[in-house]
Amino acid sequence: MSDDVTKYLALRRYAVVGASRRPEKYGYKVMKNLLERGKTVFPVNPGVSEIDGIRCYPAIRDIPEKPEAVHIITQPEVTERVARDCVDIGVRYVWMQPGAESDTAIALLKKHGVTVIYDRCVLVQL
Repeated sequence: MSDDVTKYLALRRYAVVGASRRPEKYGYKVMKNLLERGKTVFPVNPGVSEIDGIRCYPAIRDIPEKPEAVHIITQPEVTERVARDCVDIGVRYVWMQPGAESDTAIALLKKHGVTVIYDRCVLVQL
């Protein structure tokens, strides 16, 4: 496991962008796995008000407590908007699930000193 992955997984507060109510979706699996590990998780999905009794936020900017890390499980064009929000609010770690990657988003985050993990599934690392 790389140092970046180890540091990412040691954090306590995560936003999961693309969180889902559907147990078969990665947005649900990632959220549940983090919760089961005792992490604080802020689900982000503009079309959902809550997931398993946890308030869901329309965007990371709407979360009252800044997450230490953002996990992105969205289409690449959405990832680019989320990356800009991460830079704006000062998030230091971002993980893009396979399929969510965007070269534009990766370059933007790296330019601003954000640690970016991509090309690997977090569920394999946990």
